[in-house]
Amino acid sequence: MTTPIPVIFIHGLWLHATSWTPWIELFGDAGYAPSAPGWPGDPDTVAEARENPESIADHGIDDVVEHFAGIIRTLDTRPILVGHSFGGMIAQKLLGQDLARAAVAIDAAQIKGVLPLPLSALRATLPVFKNPANKHRAVSLTAEQFRFAFGNAISEAESDALYERWTIPAPGKPLFEAAAANFNPHSPAKVDTANQARGPLLLMTGGKDHTVPETVVRATLKQYRHSDAVTDITAFPDRGHSLTIDAGWREVADAALTWMRRQSL
Repeated sequence: MTTPIPVIFIHGLWLHATSWTPWIELFGDAGYAPSAPGWPGDPDTVAEARENPESIADHGIDDVVEHFAGIIRTLDTRPILVGHSFGGMIAQKLLGQDLARAAVAIDAAQIKGVLPLPLSALRATLPVFKNPANKHRAVSLTAEQFRFAFGNAISEAESDALYERWTIPAPGKPLFEAAAANFNPHSPAKVDTANQARGPLLLMTGGKDHTVPETVVRATLKQYRHSDAVTDITAFPDRGHSLTIDAGWREVADAALTWMRRQSL
């Protein structure tokens, strides 16, 4: 029997790892070996994370990359990575380091070299940037802030329900690091986009995303122009940043599975 390929799901800011549960069930049924580890310091449940935000605070991009690299090193074979938002950036970094056989980056946070900074992205991240001390803190969103950043393309009722079910405090440090990336030659947001030997990459974008607008994802695609490795993009014009957890998640997950099969993964 063939050993199932591991698939590691990597969440982004403000969502708990258990938000990937429907994806894990779907990918397991499709014959993969899926898992969704949390970021360093993440408690096991949403409730615990809300009660202990200090455990989440002050973890930067390099901390998260090394955390998942350590998980990957325990596996018998390189995994496929599926990341959302900052999880999409982490997936790209690990793919560029040849630690994964492929990656799917969904509404991925901007990497070093990406210049567009739409106003909606600034507003979505304002809860963190309004206080410089938040770099070393964990910051929570209000239901209204979540509605703008994640749930703008769905009903207010669904947005509020997702907020109550999945949101947790998020470390401010990765956002400060990403914001300074183009002024720092050694930024942790730098990805080896020129790697010719890496596995295939699929970028996914929601056309109504306020937090990572489509212009950012398409600018990310251009950063890979110096590599002949497979780099594809799929757009969901009517979707926002909640596309991995809202009622339409299955469309996004099925698109990822279809692409993986086309890559013989």
